[in-house]
Amino acid sequence: MTDNIDPVILNILYACMGGVLTLFFMWFGCKLFSHIVSFSIPEQLSNGNVAVGLMLMGMFIGIGTAMGLVIGLGLN
Repeated sequence: MTDNIDPVILNILYACMGGVLTLFFMWFGCKLFSHIVSFSIPEQLSNGNVAVGLMLMGMFIGIGTAMGLVIGLGLN
């Protein structure tokens, strides 16, 4: 089926789907981690807790990198 679609359009479609999947997994990871820890992440961020901000940053970078590699390697 993908033989009939222009490769440029197919790559744009893969990138859009990958972006949506990455955002979903970042949201899901944040919600899951919020249920695991014993504190409120939004409350700690509003109080200026830098450690929580760095933890979220690391989690987002990790999930984004992993999803980017999975999507990027699937574009063969």
